[in-house]
Amino acid sequence: MSSYNKVILMGNLTRDPQLTYTPSNMPICKFGLAVNRRFKDSQSGEWKEEPTFVDITIFGARAEPFARYHTKGKPAFIEGTLRLDTWEDKNGGGKRSKLYVVADTWEFVGAGGRGEGAPMGERSAPAAAGGAQQEAGDAGFPAPDDTPF
Repeated sequence: MSSYNKVILMGNLTRDPQLTYTPSNMPICKFGLAVNRRFKDSQSGEWKEEPTFVDITIFGARAEPFARYHTKGKPAFIEGTLRLDTWEDKNGGGKRSKLYVVADTWEFVGAGGRGEGAPMGERSAPAAAGGAQQEAGDAGFPAPDDTPF
């Protein structure tokens, strides 16, 4: 049986990115992303939003530019894979686990396809690293409307 592990998310940062480095000087950027699910309540008929909070980690060359141009509340488009970490609780609490996303690529979204802090002419990290750069405002999704997915 084959398997496939791919995650595509677009949402807003829940906190400022935290940039750290390994002893070998590899950058690691960690942040949270809020992704909303929009749906129509079957009883009241009102549109509602349900947030899902996802922890994201970016390793390597794409980490520093992401941390430089993104802040809490700004939108981001992320593509990556799911990863599950498991460990023993140090305080005798048994086995613990955490599911998070390791980002492979990211894109600016919002104002002209670039974050407000990005200088003109600056390309997002995936494009600079050989990834596909999309045209401004085209994230591959239809314009938002009142149609639930």
